[in-house]
Amino acid sequence: MSLRERIISILTKELTPIYINVVDFSEKHRGHAGYGEKGESHFDVVVVSDRFSGKSRVERQKLVYGFLAEEMKTQIHALTLKTLTVEEADKRQLFQ
Repeated sequence: MSLRERIISILTKELTPIYINVVDFSEKHRGHAGYGEKGESHFDVVVVSDRFSGKSRVERQKLVYGFLAEEMKTQIHALTLKTLTVEEADKRQLFQ
């Protein structure tokens, strides 16, 4: 299983998302700190979940970082997060 697939699996299990998209953008960082020869070091994650309702942006990010704690220690160098409720995703027209 690739690290991208593992991230999706963990977040799907923990957040039961309505929408999830994980993009590996490691190649853009070739030659920079944290880049591994196998890639899979830099990810962009968008998650839409009802679990984020009533939580601040920081609380949401801490939740995701907690779920991915082991991967953050060992494999992930950079992780950008967009954590939205269904209502926020609808306002941003994410599903259209």
